[in-house]
Amino acid sequence: MSPTLEEKIVSLFEGVRIDSPKRHRAVISCRRDTLLSVLSFLKNEGFDHLALISCVDWIEEKHLELVYVLAAYMKDDESHGDREKTNILVKTRISRDDPVFLTSIPIFANAEPYEREIHELFGVRFEGHPRLTPLFLERAYDIPPFRKDFDTRNYVKDLFDNVPFVDKEADST
Repeated sequence: MSPTLEEKIVSLFEGVRIDSPKRHRAVISCRRDTLLSVLSFLKNEGFDHLALISCVDWIEEKHLELVYVLAAYMKDDESHGDREKTNILVKTRISRDDPVFLTSIPIFANAEPYEREIHELFGVRFEGHPRLTPLFLERAYDIPPFRKDFDTRNYVKDLFDNVPFVDKEADST
């Protein structure tokens, strides 16, 4: 990320921390109340491709972390420099006990399936989302299956202990 863009972000948004662990990667950590404004600002600055939204379960800290990965589409002119090679990760944390966040669909229309997936697998409710319907799973779970306290052994036991046994000898007659 260019030093100029970094300076703009820090001056415009309170409580923002920016790290650049690699040459073409920047990580912006911000408060939940500023995340959508940061996304909108970055989109207007040319980072107009939402590549992914992910979620991390920080069970010990009782938070879920939403991670938005932005990139810039290639532009026709040469004035954009290294921006096209840069990925920006914008992160915020929300409560694990009441995982509610605003939808980012008004900024990035392609956020729709990512938010549905995170809703289904982590239990985050995105307010304003037009349809938080299941995307992958066939049934509901008491604990969303990608959370760290989801017990896969109990799930397998409950699921497969209820499957009737098929007797091969009886089946061959």
